[in-house]
Amino acid sequence: MNQLEQLQQFSTIVADTGDIASIRRLKPVDATTNPSLILKAASQPEYEHIIRQGLDSARRQPDARSRLQAAIESIAVGFGVEILQSIPGVVSTEVDARASFDLRATVEQARRVIRRYEQAGIDRDRVLVKIASTWEGIQAARLLEQEGIHCNLTLLFSFAQAQACAEAGVTLISPFVGRILDWYKKSTGQDYTAQQDPGVQSVKRIYDYYKACDYRTVVMAASFRNTGEIVALAGCDKLTISPALLDALAENHAHLDRALSPAAGKLEARQTELTEAGFRWAMNEDAMATEKLAEGIRLFSADLRTLETRIEGMF
Repeated sequence: MNQLEQLQQFSTIVADTGDIASIRRLKPVDATTNPSLILKAASQPEYEHIIRQGLDSARRQPDARSRLQAAIESIAVGFGVEILQSIPGVVSTEVDARASFDLRATVEQARRVIRRYEQAGIDRDRVLVKIASTWEGIQAARLLEQEGIHCNLTLLFSFAQAQACAEAGVTLISPFVGRILDWYKKSTGQDYTAQQDPGVQSVKRIYDYYKACDYRTVVMAASFRNTGEIVALAGCDKLTISPALLDALAENHAHLDRALSPAAGKLEARQTELTEAGFRWAMNEDAMATEKLAEGIRLFSADLRTLETRIEGMF
């Protein structure tokens, strides 16, 4: 039995890609997308039909800005709909990162995305709306969850973000393991073993806290740099993994032990509920989380603008 097969005994495996061919080959349970992955997939000829359908659905909009917005949302949902034909679980579709500090805009776009899925015959229970873990994003998710729209809070780097998400009742969080490691390696100049990895340690603390407090929010570790990080988090609720690392796990037949277990998460007491001021102060005190959250929003926004420029030229 290879490491991927062993891992599947402990954790739900999610493909971190917009490449539908890879999803069909790897057969994960769920899949996640983001503007960077959609941009990469959109340049491949086999997905031209999704781009064309998105353009066609947007042509009746009254102005250029509305047409572009409608096209981008339609294309993102188009990829999601096609991905769902190849997996038994759920797909995550991201809202515009430029709305990360705008609660109302985030809620409105999330509702539009879900309407598009439902118009395509997809039940909302098979979709997670992906939102950046800013204070505004978390509060938008609180409102959306009350409407039955399930959310995946992404770009999550700190315990404060994780605590606020659980208190808001979000369906799932995506703590970014590899980007935390990147920051610490750059900051300290050190290398880390998988067990010492600051990203791994962050996810372990969040996972144990959620289990100790009986939060139902799912922990889906993301943004891996190597298979050692993945093995060190075997047993996490979900793991979203790139095709390259999924292949590496499938080629390795070394024994793999479960590293995280709900039974172990009974140590840390429930924290006092975070206020907005408390959340912002905790983020202010965490340079890594503040910098990586801002950087992630900028990167997703830049890729979305690149995609918009490409789509704009096709009308």
